[in-house]
Amino acid sequence: MEKKRSYSKWIAGGLLLLILLMIIPWEKTIPSGPKVGVVEINAPIMESKDWIQDLEYFHRESNISAIVVRLNTPGGGVAASQEVYEKVKKIAEENKKPVIASMGGMAASGGYYIALGADTIVANPGTATGSIGVIMSYPVVEDLLEKLGVDYETVKSAELKDSGSPFRGMNSREREYFQSLIDDLHYQFVDAVSEGRNMSREEAEAYANGKVYSGKQAWEKGLVDVLGTMEDAVELAAKLAGITGTPEIVYPPEEEKGLLAMIFGDILESTPWENLLHYPRPEYILNYKLR
Repeated sequence: MEKKRSYSKWIAGGLLLLILLMIIPWEKTIPSGPKVGVVEINAPIMESKDWIQDLEYFHRESNISAIVVRLNTPGGGVAASQEVYEKVKKIAEENKKPVIASMGGMAASGGYYIALGADTIVANPGTATGSIGVIMSYPVVEDLLEKLGVDYETVKSAELKDSGSPFRGMNSREREYFQSLIDDLHYQFVDAVSEGRNMSREEAEAYANGKVYSGKQAWEKGLVDVLGTMEDAVELAAKLAGITGTPEIVYPPEEEKGLLAMIFGDILESTPWENLLHYPRPEYILNYKLR
C-alpha cells in the first residue's frame, strides 16, 4: 500500500509539473535577443481596438526593438483609421522604437492615413495606395417600398434629424449638410498628409483627389519613402533599431476565443444586416467591392 501511495504522489507531482511547464510563458521568462514586432492590418478598418492593443503590446515589450505595421487594406471608417494612426504616430514620436509602415497589395485611403504616422513608409512598386479622400454612401429603397405598398413614417425633433434615411431621397439642404461634413473630414486627411509628408497644404491637396497611385507613382510624388518588400521593411526596422544580423520576427499573441465565438464569430461580423439601417457613415476607403 505504501508503494502504491508513493507512486501516486510521484504521478500527481509529475502531472502538476507538466501543467506548470505548459502554462508558463517561456518566451517572456527565458531571456532572448531583440526582435521586430509585426502588426498586420489586413482587413477593412471598421474597429480600432484590436490593432491598438497589438501596437501597445509591442510598445510595452522590452525585447521588441522595432515595429512594422503591415498594411493590406482598402481603408475603412474615419474614426477607426484616425485612432490607429494616432497610436502609430504616438509610438513613433516617442523615438524609442522605430515604426515602419509596410504596404502590401493595397494600402489605400484609411490604410494610407495610418501609414502617415510611421517613421518610414515602404511600398511595393505595384502597391495600390493613395485614394486620399472621403466617401459616404447609403441605399435608398423608397421606390422599392412604394412598389411593395409599404409606408414609412418618421417623427423627428429637427429638420435634419433623419438626414440620410434610406426610405426617401436626399433634399438639397441635406446634401449641403452632408457635403460640409465630408469636406471637414477631407481637410483633416489633407492636414495629416501635409504633416506626415512634410508638404505644404497646397501640395497635399493636389494629391488628395481620390486617385489611386501605384507604389512607384506614390514614391515619385513623395507620398512614400522607400520602394521595397515586407522583408526590406523588417530589415530597415532592424537597422534603425541597431539590431545586427537577421532579426527575429514576432506577431502579437492571439486572443483565445470560446467555442461559440469560433463557430459564429466570423459569420456575425460579416453580416451586412446591421449596416442596412445605420446612419450614413463617412469612410476613408477605396470604393470597390471586396471579393
